[in-house]
Amino acid sequence: MTPSAPLPGRPARCRTLFVSDIHLGTRGCQADMFLDFLGHVQADRIYLVGDIFDGWRLKRGWHWPQPHNNVIEALLARAHQGVPVIYVPGNHDELMRRYLGTHFGGIEVRDEDTHVTADGRRLLVVHGDKFDVVVMNAKWLAHIGDWAYTVTLLANTWYNRLRRLWGGQYWSLSNWAKQSVKRAVNFIGDFEKVLAEEARRGGYDGIVCGHIHKAELTPLGDVLYANCGDWVESCTGIIEDHDGRLQLVDWACAVREHAREARDGGRKARKKKKPKKAKAAI
Repeated sequence: MTPSAPLPGRPARCRTLFVSDIHLGTRGCQADMFLDFLGHVQADRIYLVGDIFDGWRLKRGWHWPQPHNNVIEALLARAHQGVPVIYVPGNHDELMRRYLGTHFGGIEVRDEDTHVTADGRRLLVVHGDKFDVVVMNAKWLAHIGDWAYTVTLLANTWYNRLRRLWGGQYWSLSNWAKQSVKRAVNFIGDFEKVLAEEARRGGYDGIVCGHIHKAELTPLGDVLYANCGDWVESCTGIIEDHDGRLQLVDWACAVREHAREARDGGRKARKKKKPKKAKAAI
């Protein structure tokens, strides 16, 4: 992570912020962590790259605690302050695709967008579900997969509650499984290649997306592939600085490291305070 990236206790200004897959309305959504991150980033422009709320899950049962409301209020507040906020819907919030070209409280809804970086690169901004064969051609199968994913996230939630009892920080069981299971790894690789090829075909220098909950910022040939990740498992976002450089920020990792450093510092301080044992008189 470069010095210009935000860190706990050290806010940063940036030209653009890209985030996706917050999944408001689900129990796995890390709304408080996202609000903490958003409070550390002052961006001149914000892209919401799909699945900001989860319409699939909300249809099955309403779950909308106050932190989820706070996320909406924080994003609307940025828009009211004059920050352009562009919402590119995904498959879980596909309801918003009915309102393309309209504004909600200053937030503009677009099917896709072209972002030009400070150094002149053209990036295609899409959620990415349109390039997922399962989502487009077998939605029933996608819903079954979503149910299995929900069960995994429930296990993940209880696991992290137990970790916190012993002072541990957030860690994603589901994210670890996704990166370890061969079929998942192969799917991610294919998805990345397809989106990079789409950018190349359109004459873009890169593509910014979400959808698969796997944060990545890497060149694929002559095209930059940037996946924002999510705020359910990895808690990541991508920022562009005022020189046009893109950085992937892993906020969960940053919070863990900050907590570890504070814990280690506390231990060192306690050791220094311990009185020395008096030597026995001879």
